[in-house]
Amino acid sequence: MTGQAALFSQDGPTREVGTSIELFTGGGGLALAMHKAGFRHLVAVELDKRACETLRQNKAEKFGASDEQGTTLQSKWPLKEGDVKKVDFTPWSGEVDVVAGGVPCQPWSLGGAHKGYDDERNLWPELFRTIRETKPRAIIAENVKGLLRPSFAPYYEYILNELRAPFERRVEGEDWRDHAKRLEKALAKDSIDPTERYDVQYKLVNAADYGVPQVRWRVFVVAFRRDLGLSGWKFPEPTHSEGALLRAQADGSYWDEHKVPKRYRYSPIIPDGFDDGDGTERWRTLRDALAGDSATGELKLPEPIGDKVDHPKHLHHYGWPGAREYPGHTPNLLDRPAKTVKAGVHGVPGGETVLKRDDGSIRYMTVREVARVMSFPDEWFLAGPRGEQMRQLGNAVPVKLAAVMARSVAEALRSGSRAERG
Repeated sequence: MTGQAALFSQDGPTREVGTSIELFTGGGGLALAMHKAGFRHLVAVELDKRACETLRQNKAEKFGASDEQGTTLQSKWPLKEGDVKKVDFTPWSGEVDVVAGGVPCQPWSLGGAHKGYDDERNLWPELFRTIRETKPRAIIAENVKGLLRPSFAPYYEYILNELRAPFERRVEGEDWRDHAKRLEKALAKDSIDPTERYDVQYKLVNAADYGVPQVRWRVFVVAFRRDLGLSGWKFPEPTHSEGALLRAQADGSYWDEHKVPKRYRYSPIIPDGFDDGDGTERWRTLRDALAGDSATGELKLPEPIGDKVDHPKHLHHYGWPGAREYPGHTPNLLDRPAKTVKAGVHGVPGGETVLKRDDGSIRYMTVREVARVMSFPDEWFLAGPRGEQMRQLGNAVPVKLAAVMARSVAEALRSGSRAERG
């Protein structure tokens, strides 16, 4: 095997590719993707008690539980449960390849209060502090599309510049606007230690374009330490497309694959000039997610056997009563990618967790079905009652999307290491 094939098998990494620190770990989507890409977690940090319970039930253990933590790729993830602001990362200085985290989205979310930089939950400064204390070779950060709103544009450029020059730290009492001016002046200088500068790329991506059965727009920010010479790195190209899905539905191959009765089939109207997705795989639909994947051993999810009744063969697969459809609250369609999974505080608006069957009837999606839409493995246990499980999923990074990014970063770091060795 060569290249990517040598690093990754169907079940995950064949060997370690580097080390990582996981910030704002939540229910584990990005951390699991980094693990699958071959990164060994030195420490994971999370404040929420339910999310920490989820992590411990799966791949984590309390930090300090043993003297041999995080020593191999198969080790339990060392988990620090608590406020990231109180964590000292200096013990890992010089040992970290990647700092990764889905920075909490509430300050920037279109569904939130839109406080942005004035929100106490704005934790970008903690990401920058972690970078200063560890000097990682790369950074992967994920956030919501709302971060790109025009009203936040000046602050977003400030975030990117602080990531480019994290050691030009903001001093106590300094307004972020004054700091932004200092950063611009510092970045204009050429005679700076390249180990204290980062080359930064960012991109708005749709998870559906990378094989996730969900339309989910997110901003990824990737940075490499300048001394590695990786300024030319580019984000992975989309592998899936809506055009390919429409083409497969129009020619009947999609319906044949799923053995959909003819009375439920339809031929979509494809507008003139529409990108037909030539060369890409088709978007994966909700029907695809429920059907499973024989290539990976993922089983078909049957209809739930009853409300609040666990399915004997499928974890978290139980029905829930009260699904409704009305204007502004429309269900997911089986033959499209699911809507964006959200983390509603008082229930989820918009019908994101309602499913419409072939016969037109509706029901709530099960927790396991939503986890499938987020591309979590079926054995991934989610702690807490249904509302808490859904909240963790809505806050997570889709595992498959994050793994695409993580593997691309892993390959870049390997090429950087080869260049360093000459």
